[in-house]
Amino acid sequence: MKPVRKAVFPVAGLGTRFLPATKAIPKEMLTVVDRPLIQYAVDEAREAGIEQMIFVTGRGKGALEDHFDIAYELEAVMKGRGKSLDPLEITRFPPGAIQSVRQQEPLGLGHAVWCARDLVGDEPFAVLLPDDLMVGSPGCLAQMVQAYEKVGGNVVCVQEVPRERTASYGIITPGARDGRLTEVRGLVEKPKPEEAPSTLSVVGRYILQPEIMSLLDRHEKGAGGEIQLTDSMAALIGTQPFHGVAFDGERHDCGDKTGFVVANIALALRRDDVAPAVRAFIAGL
Repeated sequence: MKPVRKAVFPVAGLGTRFLPATKAIPKEMLTVVDRPLIQYAVDEAREAGIEQMIFVTGRGKGALEDHFDIAYELEAVMKGRGKSLDPLEITRFPPGAIQSVRQQEPLGLGHAVWCARDLVGDEPFAVLLPDDLMVGSPGCLAQMVQAYEKVGGNVVCVQEVPRERTASYGIITPGARDGRLTEVRGLVEKPKPEEAPSTLSVVGRYILQPEIMSLLDRHEKGAGGEIQLTDSMAALIGTQPFHGVAFDGERHDCGDKTGFVVANIALALRRDDVAPAVRAFIAGL
């Protein structure tokens, strides 16, 4: 069983639900308290032992790479003013640890993952969607890596959703269960509530085997006329082990305005430096 050393971050989306905020900055640079969404996702990957971060970007996404670069001018000014550089430490990576590739057309999540095929190579890899902010200890991907080391194959993060919302998710057909681990016997993208095989949805974290790239090579379109990652994952079922892991923690859907606001409040209340003032404000409402 090969270790999971690489992670793909599909970050080419336009973020139209957050306009005009995302007109000039990537949606992944929107901040929850004082860190951009991409930082939370990268920190989660680093905690799980990921060594190489692969950004699948698009036009106007240069700020993502700049965020993880050394800012000489900023650091010189901060040093000159006697300010600590500690807040910038989490943005530092050795050369080559962060790489990027362009997704030139918005053809779906499956296409975005396929764009990273040459950088992934013949290794298992993780996929993290920064819109899904996962809060837990250990982090979501670390929990999934622990499961992967036990069962191998493909592992996805799953979460129960209301049946009326199955049309917004990939839904699994569940098999045998072992604690938080569930065998995946089938996958369907965005089924109608009356047709959904369960209410266990796949959410923003995946560990996949490299064989999925040959399936994505076909560029077959699925739900919404896009190249769906779910369709190619479903084709692996029966040929490789496939399991879902229920995350022991909180998930915040930051691709949604309400979820984004709630995430800011929830994480602010975990911070000793800002929680008292936030609690006082809420109490006064």
